[in-house]
Amino acid sequence: MRAHTPVRVLVARFEDLVDRGLHVLIEEDEHLELVAGDVEHDQLPGAIATLSPQVALLNFGSLRTPLEVRDLAAAHPQTRLVVLANRPSVAECNQMLAFGATACLSKETQARDVLSAIHLASRGLHLLPRANGEPQPPPAGPELMTAREAVVLDLLQQGRSNGEIAAQLHIGVETVRTHARNIYRKLGVSSRRELARLGGPEGA
Repeated sequence: MRAHTPVRVLVARFEDLVDRGLHVLIEEDEHLELVAGDVEHDQLPGAIATLSPQVALLNFGSLRTPLEVRDLAAAHPQTRLVVLANRPSVAECNQMLAFGATACLSKETQARDVLSAIHLASRGLHLLPRANGEPQPPPAGPELMTAREAVVLDLLQQGRSNGEIAAQLHIGVETVRTHARNIYRKLGVSSRRELARLGGPEGA
């Protein structure tokens, strides 16, 4: 019988206890191989490009904007992204999935569920968030966009005018301006030119 090839996993930097728990969890699973751990946020793109992990565990609290998940997913389609946050809501997890994450989990998730998410992600399967009916505080990290703001963001980065966006989405121009202002605030930019630079070389 052919030997099983372990799933290559990269882990970003997390809080100390979470970080240690993830390392032990991965190292004790014979079907997983930890190729890098405690990777600084700014070093993630280079580490993923160099090591080509099948799965990368990202710390939501280290993200500057949600676009970083989208950019990593686009630049490294061979690596599945699993985002861990502090008690994320279903809406917040859906936001991460919309930007290219394969799964979004709470840092309080049980060990077996984290392992399951890693194995499912390695096979390209998405793990959908489950509601538990309990009110949850927003996780530490970037302020997330609404679904409509994400659509407007994509159109803005395509160079569409406010009028064109309003016509395509069947909303008023002033509504588009409001969405744009919210997007700029949440992403920490002040103009369309800065917004385009966030999208990478193609959007610059």
